[in-house]
Amino acid sequence: MTGPPRDWDKELAAIDKVIAKQPAGGPQPAQRGAALPAPRGAAAPAPASGRSALTAWVRVLLGVSVAAGVGLAWPYAHRCGIPLYGYLAAAGGVALAGIWSAVTSWRRRLGLAHLISLLVILCGAALVAKVVLDRTDYARHPLTWRCG
Repeated sequence: MTGPPRDWDKELAAIDKVIAKQPAGGPQPAQRGAALPAPRGAAAPAPASGRSALTAWVRVLLGVSVAAGVGLAWPYAHRCGIPLYGYLAAAGGVALAGIWSAVTSWRRRLGLAHLISLLVILCGAALVAKVVLDRTDYARHPLTWRCG
């Protein structure tokens, strides 16, 4: 287990030279937006505050209002044809608004906002699923996609 004695001063000097050659900011990530891994035992980033939290909540509330508007107060008949396709586009928009707010709330570490965003996504998926299932063999008397 014993070998020739090591000269620790020389080895540490070599390590110091390698460190001195690196840029001041340390190693750069391979791609834009990629973060360096956090050291073990490091605390998770704090939730966003101020303007970034406000904008995330505005997106979440926009998704909730769109979901309520399409799901509860859609003013037009949408049994078949073009009005049905418009309703499907609006219901898909509910899901997209939920995804948009979910991504924002996830990045800004806002747990309650993220949960509400996931519920908006679920609401949009349920609105689309209701229309599709009513027009397939799932229903006893399926509705039609086209009028006439």
